[in-house]
Amino acid sequence: MKLRRRLGTLDVALVTIGGVIGSGIFRTPSVVARDLGTPVAILGAWALGGIVSLLGALVLGELAARRPLDGGLYAYLRDAFHPALAFVFGWMLLFIAMSGGAASAAIAFAGYAAPVLGIASTPMILGALATAAVLLFTAINAFGVRAGTNTQNGFLIAKILAFALFVVVALVAPHAPTAPVAAAAPEPSLGLLGVAMLPVLFSYLGWGPGTYVSAEIRDPVRALPRGLALGVLGVTAIYVAINAVLIHALGIVGLSATTTPVADVARVAFGPIAERIVGAVVALSLLGFVSNQLLTAPRVYYQMGVDGLFFRAFAKLDPRTGAPIFAIVIQAVIVVALTLSRSYDQLLNYITSADFLFLMLAGIALFIIRARDARDLAPQPYMKIPLHPYSTALFTAIAFSIVAGALYKAPVDTLIGWGIIATGLPVYAIFSARKRSRGDDPA
Repeated sequence: MKLRRRLGTLDVALVTIGGVIGSGIFRTPSVVARDLGTPVAILGAWALGGIVSLLGALVLGELAARRPLDGGLYAYLRDAFHPALAFVFGWMLLFIAMSGGAASAAIAFAGYAAPVLGIASTPMILGALATAAVLLFTAINAFGVRAGTNTQNGFLIAKILAFALFVVVALVAPHAPTAPVAAAAPEPSLGLLGVAMLPVLFSYLGWGPGTYVSAEIRDPVRALPRGLALGVLGVTAIYVAINAVLIHALGIVGLSATTTPVADVARVAFGPIAERIVGAVVALSLLGFVSNQLLTAPRVYYQMGVDGLFFRAFAKLDPRTGAPIFAIVIQAVIVVALTLSRSYDQLLNYITSADFLFLMLAGIALFIIRARDARDLAPQPYMKIPLHPYSTALFTAIAFSIVAGALYKAPVDTLIGWGIIATGLPVYAIFSARKRSRGDDPA
């Protein structure tokens, strides 16, 4: 029994947008404003973040066009390098990136939802809210990819409408009071731009999960590249628009002086109920993100099971829904464990370095696969990334710089994350030996 192909280009685009927009856009605009200090530089940084993300999405798009394999990036790494590297990528998703991403979003959701619901924000209540969100989307995704995708898309459309309403309100609302100028605005420079790009690119992180559901996409050769590109372009438009209206409503000084810019604009527009309105919008955004993570990642673990490199239960599909229920449930168990045991900041440090480590390897994989196809005189794919090799090399270098930056900023958490990834190697060795003993060498 195989996963059922029920998704199209629009689904991929919405999964991509849902995988990117979490809490970052509510927290990072003020950081970028402080670093850059002028509207042109600030909006340019957010547009540049979109361009870098689009380059990465196009790298994955060409890999999908050349290798329309089930499992997305997992399969591209397996084909370009070795099954061991693909396995530790899936291991990283299970214990760091996707589980950690869902856990951090669930923790943040609980923090925003409690005041909106008018309940006490005690650790026990916040943990219960976060756990309830994870269990809810686990149950929905167990009904199959169409149910999970429809739910994720519904939250995303509501989120986009809320952002559109915010943009309109911010344009017509009175300007919020601005803080006095404490110092002259920094002169824009490449160094400041580099510093500002770290929070910008973190806010764009998450456009890769669209490839994880490749086995359930109709015509993945075309739908994946198109959907990834459309999704990143959609996120870029949303992010640039939000930052433009924040600058319009708060001014550079006001935006730089606050850590809650969206709440400040809403407070001026809506008065005392602004906190609950903004809290509801952020909670909605985070719920959609939790749904996205629980929808996409189990498809990678399913493929690991199909390849004989993980427990066979991961490769089993429910005969009624076609969903990899065991993989979904195990993902949920780990997410709940992380939700109850780790802080938000620790999870973010793990996720950023781990995600970009494998995105860097995706760029290298494209060089390897292109060289093989040229040697084997393979047919040219439907889609190729423009300006290769320069564009691919640029994206790969940027991904490397983010990994290095994470190591410099949070060496302990980053090294712990890498240590967790490394623990996948002996696990791979065990499953690989079992597979060879059955007469099927995974290498």
